[in-house]
Amino acid sequence: MNRLKLPSWLPVDGYILALVATVVLATLLPASGPAATVLGRVTTGAVAFLFFLYGTRLSTAETVEGLRHWRLHLTVLAATFVAFPLLGLAGRALVPQILTPELYNGFLFLCLVPSTIQSSITFTSIARGNVAAAICAGSFSSIIGIVLTPLLAALLISGGSAGFSMDSLLKIVLQLLVPFLAGQLLRRWIGGPVARHKKGLSYFDRGSILLVVYAAFSAGMVQGIWQQVSAARLVALLGVEAVLLAVMLGLTWYGSKRLGFARADRVAIQFAGSKKSLAAGLPMATVLFGAHASLAVLPLMLFHQMQLMVCAVIARRRAGDVTADDAPDGVRDPSTRSAPVAGKIAG
Repeated sequence: MNRLKLPSWLPVDGYILALVATVVLATLLPASGPAATVLGRVTTGAVAFLFFLYGTRLSTAETVEGLRHWRLHLTVLAATFVAFPLLGLAGRALVPQILTPELYNGFLFLCLVPSTIQSSITFTSIARGNVAAAICAGSFSSIIGIVLTPLLAALLISGGSAGFSMDSLLKIVLQLLVPFLAGQLLRRWIGGPVARHKKGLSYFDRGSILLVVYAAFSAGMVQGIWQQVSAARLVALLGVEAVLLAVMLGLTWYGSKRLGFARADRVAIQFAGSKKSLAAGLPMATVLFGAHASLAVLPLMLFHQMQLMVCAVIARRRAGDVTADDAPDGVRDPSTRSAPVAGKIAG
């Protein structure tokens, strides 16, 4: 995966810096008027094509093979779409003393987003866990999340600012699910070329997300986003998200042990079950929240960087703790990996 090259000691992903720069650009030069209209149409097309590419990359054969580990996948799905949402609902007690209603809606939306694929695989591999299970678990979560995330959002997120309706759900289906299914159907013919041009298409992947961020925060500037969020509120949000991540990391690791999973499976469960996908969450937020998407995606963006930094440390420690009997076949010794862990951005 292409990324900005940063020193190995710097725990900030280069793509996160690009996201921050995009927010700054939208703050200083927001799109408005006819330009915003054109930007919205371009963003819609880019996101649809992005999910089409996701469909072409997912191997149906690997997915079917992965169904053998149904207990593991159900555990990850339960962490992603049951435990996370319950913790998000518990966070309602923090309104309005710690979180504003708008930030809380974004925090709850973060809890409803599917898991990552790329970073789950990366961290599981470094920690010498069950990589195949991580691939399938992340893929299943992403597929189910296309439908389940907007449904949960419509059910759980209150307030007129969210603007949930059958029209919003229809947009999700047309803009995300239909292109994804089209990619799956055409994978037999175009999967090879897509795989061969993976490096070039990765620029499109990341560029699409940057475009979504720019559009969302441009609309946010029109709504006066930075007048609605103080520095103290941002610090409080970071603290709440740190607690959320710590709880989920502990729950997935020790909970999977109680369920009788082997170490390699526990590693996959922890990394796939404790993280949230920026690539899937941002497009959904723009459809579901409309002009209010900037505040809705802010908690997700902060959590995304936090999970990368924390999981990078955990993955290194897990690699050091592994024994010969624990390591699954075909996983390289972690000492052979020299690339910065945090540089492998999640999906």
